[in-house]
Amino acid sequence: MSLLPLVCALVFVAPAAAQSGKKSLRRTDEAFFRTDEARRIGEQVLAYQRCTGGWPKNIDMAAPLTDAALQQVLQEKSRRDDSTIDNNATFMQLVYLARLYRATADSRYREAFRRGVEFLLSGQYPNGGWPQFWPEPSGYQKHITFNDDAIANLLELFRAVLAGEAPYDGDLLDKPLCKRISRAFDKGIACVLRTQIVVDGSPTVWCQQHDRETFAPAPARAYELPSFCSQESAAVVGLLMKLPHPDGRVKRAVHGAMQWFDRYKITGLKLVRTGTFGALDYNTQLVADKNAAPLWARFYDLEHCEPYVCDRDGIPRRRLEEIGSERRNGYSWYGTRPADLYPLYEAWAERYDPKHKVAIDLTSKGANENGTFSME
Repeated sequence: MSLLPLVCALVFVAPAAAQSGKKSLRRTDEAFFRTDEARRIGEQVLAYQRCTGGWPKNIDMAAPLTDAALQQVLQEKSRRDDSTIDNNATFMQLVYLARLYRATADSRYREAFRRGVEFLLSGQYPNGGWPQFWPEPSGYQKHITFNDDAIANLLELFRAVLAGEAPYDGDLLDKPLCKRISRAFDKGIACVLRTQIVVDGSPTVWCQQHDRETFAPAPARAYELPSFCSQESAAVVGLLMKLPHPDGRVKRAVHGAMQWFDRYKITGLKLVRTGTFGALDYNTQLVADKNAAPLWARFYDLEHCEPYVCDRDGIPRRRLEEIGSERRNGYSWYGTRPADLYPLYEAWAERYDPKHKVAIDLTSKGANENGTFSME
């Protein structure tokens, strides 16, 4: 089947429709993948796949393309500098293609999926980590990247593939490729454990990125300093708790991270956004609320383990109002993701290691009650 006849007839659509198309790329209902619309989107996913086997980020690949736009996409297939696992890129496309192949048995989707897996395998460092971009990364892109769940998403995909979970069952992959995925997965988990920050002999959490040589926490953008990072660490811990036969290192890593989450949760404050998003009156702030559910700062400094925010000047500050509107309102400085791990951990610890289960409680006070940080 030719790519061009299916896609070239498409016309430009308004932004609202484009957003609807982006949601289509994330659909999971089997009936949808038997429709012409699903195949139309699949053809565009094939068009966006680079010669590397990966995909670029921040593109709505389900939004219909004009003829001219399609030709531009095809001309860029040879790019080697924008294939990435950042912002769900490559994973989202691989999941879509797997579902589409399962529904249609069109071998082109299977072959594109396998090329995507080859891309993922090709980017792994000898130490088991992955950079943010490859094969031509630059600057901080070379670091072992947990930011935006990059490595956690990759390893979760590999885990599901190896477990034979739908839509990765059937003949989507052959045995030799699965063996290579298994080796890469084991190396990846070893790297995850190696990069966990250890303080006074106790494992804690992870930074957004780690140096590929030393494994130490590393900087990225000016406002992303080396730190304890709660958001990405929550995804890593969730992955570790899915391992079917956790060994002693995995158990210790999970216990240590959950103890850290519980100790450094922020209580007595809630995140409030006011005004209209994108307008001058839009604002984000922390306000006192004794009944608020726990929050976690995205970043905690490595010296005092206290929450901070940061502007593009690279200077860490303790309070949201101390940074400019653009970064204050344009970045996720606080979140609740670790809270989802609490019930999962209770069940996991009881099953795999009740002897070393740590006491955690979402209703208890955190070390940063009401945001009263000791260091100003």
